Amino acid sequence: MAANIQTLAQLLDTSLIPSQNKQAETSLRVSENLEGFAPLLLQIVASDSFASNTRLAAALYFKNLLGRNWTDEEGHYKMAESEVVAVKRDLVGLMITVPPALQVQLGEAISVIAESDFWQRWDTLIDDLVSKLTPDNAQVNNGVLQVAHAIFKRWRPLFRSDDLFTEINHVLQKFTAPFLKLMEATDQQITQAQDNKLALDGYFQTLNLIIKISFDLNCQDLAPDFEENLATIMGLLHKYLTFTNPLLVTDDDDGSGPLERVKAGICEFLQLFTTKYEDVFDEMLQNFVNSTWMLLTTTGPEPKYDILVSKALQFLTAVARSGKHAQNFSTVAVLEQVVEKIILPNMTLRTSDEELFEDDPIEFIRRDLEGSDSDTRRRASTDFLRQLLEQFDKTVTEVVYKYINHYLQDYNSNPKANWRSKDTALYLFSSIAAKGATERKGVTHTNLLVDVVEFFQSHIAADLIAPFEDVQPILKVDAIKYLYTFRSQLTKSQISDAFPLLARHFESPNYVVYTYTAITVERLLAMTSDGEPLFHPEDLGPYAKDLFENLFRLIEQGVTPEKIQENEYLMRCVMRVIIISKDASGSLVEYVLGELVKITDVVSKNPSNPRFIHYHFESLVLRMPFMILLWLFWAKMLRVRLTDLVPNFFANLLLEFIPYVFQLLALLLESNAPAPLPQRFKDLMTPLLTPALWESRGNVPALVRLLQAIMARGASHFVENNQLSAILGIFQKLVASKLTEVHAFELLEACFIYFPLSALQPFVKDIFIILLTRLNGSKTEALSQKFARFFYFLAARDTGGAGPDFVVGAIDAVQAGIFGQLYGAVVLPDTQKLQRPTDRKIAVVGLTKFVAFSEGLATKYHKTWPGSVVALLKLLEVPPVPTQDDGGIDLHEADIDDLSFGATFTRLNTSKKRIVDLFPDTGDLKKWVGEQLKEGDSKYGGRVDNWIKAELPDEAKVVLRRYMQ
Repeated sequence: MAANIQTLAQLLDTSLIPSQNKQAETSLRVSENLEGFAPLLLQIVASDSFASNTRLAAALYFKNLLGRNWTDEEGHYKMAESEVVAVKRDLVGLMITVPPALQVQLGEAISVIAESDFWQRWDTLIDDLVSKLTPDNAQVNNGVLQVAHAIFKRWRPLFRSDDLFTEINHVLQKFTAPFLKLMEATDQQITQAQDNKLALDGYFQTLNLIIKISFDLNCQDLAPDFEENLATIMGLLHKYLTFTNPLLVTDDDDGSGPLERVKAGICEFLQLFTTKYEDVFDEMLQNFVNSTWMLLTTTGPEPKYDILVSKALQFLTAVARSGKHAQNFSTVAVLEQVVEKIILPNMTLRTSDEELFEDDPIEFIRRDLEGSDSDTRRRASTDFLRQLLEQFDKTVTEVVYKYINHYLQDYNSNPKANWRSKDTALYLFSSIAAKGATERKGVTHTNLLVDVVEFFQSHIAADLIAPFEDVQPILKVDAIKYLYTFRSQLTKSQISDAFPLLARHFESPNYVVYTYTAITVERLLAMTSDGEPLFHPEDLGPYAKDLFENLFRLIEQGVTPEKIQENEYLMRCVMRVIIISKDASGSLVEYVLGELVKITDVVSKNPSNPRFIHYHFESLVLRMPFMILLWLFWAKMLRVRLTDLVPNFFANLLLEFIPYVFQLLALLLESNAPAPLPQRFKDLMTPLLTPALWESRGNVPALVRLLQAIMARGASHFVENNQLSAILGIFQKLVASKLTEVHAFELLEACFIYFPLSALQPFVKDIFIILLTRLNGSKTEALSQKFARFFYFLAARDTGGAGPDFVVGAIDAVQAGIFGQLYGAVVLPDTQKLQRPTDRKIAVVGLTKFVAFSEGLATKYHKTWPGSVVALLKLLEVPPVPTQDDGGIDLHEADIDDLSFGATFTRLNTSKKRIVDLFPDTGDLKKWVGEQLKEGDSKYGGRVDNWIKAELPDEAKVVLRRYMQ
């Protein structure tokens, strides 16, 4: 065992070395399958004989291991039972003994276990935690509280449900009373240790965790023990909101200390109570407002106070949201104090902001643009000011405008020296001018008491016109950002006039200036009017060449693959210019393609920014003639000769590129569907069916699409090569998982569309055995709806041997008489839940075939005929029933703004698969249904008419007669 531990520790150490990381990770992943691997990791975490880096690497790997391997999607353990027991037995005890850095990782690991096991399969956990709490041992208590917070914080974003409140009540009954005793004991220990810095630090960490857990316990509903003791609890919190001790003041101006973190947590807790429990908190609120005001007016500008100031401002914003308490801020005198003492000190540009602008420009942009600055002073003070504006728009506008004019006058008196005054004025103006905004459109509603266009012309346009050297770079950014923010308030003519001035800033030497230019140009070009693009190729024609040349120059000035990919905003702008320019850049196709190929070649050496890669592939799809696309992906990107490609396809293809390349290859085939399948794709058919390729869930949607595209043009080759069983084996794998079941049905439908039924016939019974087993064992809403669509799809395809009675026979072949149960209990009830128009049309066609022509419904299962007619009429006459997404609707498709390399799939928006109408000849559906019913009635001697008369309610008869006339 010792040798095993040493080997494992050495691998963990090696994984920390960048040049050897991948090899070490591969070896570790192989070792995961050995029994006892997880407890072995915990032994390394626990042992003082290993270096701290090794122990931390073990803790990190353990946390990630549990994330991958604790349970499957059905909640079954993937580890051996003995390992599960050992991990649960040892983890809490270990966590309270290790250093804080390791506690954090083990706490996250416990959170992973709790996600699936707490509380029913781990009902002893709370008792175990409570038993370990002590009156005065901070290290032990902090370990226990880290575990508790890791579990309880999961409740914060969840929707209310019976199961959630059952879990919370389980915790409250066992945990709250000893927890409140610990809160009291910790207060006493802090008082006794006021001259002992080391002890104070430990107890303040305890207090910080106590406040976080207090938020957790009350995040969904007010905990009864808190309500009974609210005065005492709030008294203690007020004490620490106003608490000072020189021993807790840190020398580091950048990082928050224990006192700042505690006070920030208190403000967050107060915001919760102001928002959700004002009725019980109302009488205590004013005292906290006064103390928070004093806190804000006495706190310095150092970055270490940023989170505290932000949380304090967010609390005051919540207070201002209350009609009753907002009156505290209603007078001109008070509002002037608010602006002077709170808004301006926290909105004014600081030295640390300027340093970030110069030293880490991409981080400056992300904080400013993407909402990652939600805890910055500027954002929090803006939110507070806007909330006051909601309550007292005229008074706030008048008060703030005095300060705007003051700062503009100060700037005009000496522009070079006082440029910061103008920055403050512009930020103040934006804060009161914007009333509603979206990421897609910018500001959509403005304060009617100000004129954003006039302000632009008077105070901002000049900064866009002036040479770079004559305007401070931050003011250039302010001017560009103003266009970005208020773009929806400008006419196309105004934007067109500003566009040449804006585009000129791509030539700026300043990183933030040219990046904000790219961001703004992209958003302007993405604007729409009445659902149509605002800008057209002819609008962009005069600028396309310069835009492309500047954008590619800026991207390619990065020397390494990592630097080239650093700035995804530039590549997103390239993508947008291509989308809008279309044929207007026809003469630039070769140049643009050449630059994209060049970038592909460099970034393929080390893909590191998923967003950049995504926008890059979107650009490739948009700009490439298909023959060039073929050449690029089969030769240039893979850097192999065409004749050598297929044997080495997957060896040469980068994992990060696979989902994109498969989408592009599918697009190639779909673009010329009638043509024969090229030999290169025939050579790919066998490799694509390799099971290992389907292990990564992120590959699945693109692989399914590519297989569908190959089937459409070369299904006979699969049949000739006896590969149907391999394809259906993939279907079986995909349908077994909630995460891929949707794509299993896409593949299965393609099989029945492109392969002759005679070739599929030997597999039909097994297909339905698989489907019925899954429906019986772990039915999800997505699964049952997809099954209903597939059921009707087969019934509707009554050429070539399929049709309604094929479905009846295929299902009854699994078990005699089971069709009636399945049809009545699963298919018909889920029919009205089908949401998409294409799915509903397939159901209409399939149901009509059943109602009009099925011998099964005419004889053995005739009792389901009236229900079938009612389901058909509901599809045609009643809107779909809203359904609850149970997590199985799609395969973890990543949002563009939340991309990462890995198991997620990101669809290329510019190459979305075209939705195909499988039954284009139906025309007016109601009329078609009527014609089919008349045809069935005529074919079978009037039986449909007889059934209508005898078996349907009057209302249904009337509707059907209308169709049939």
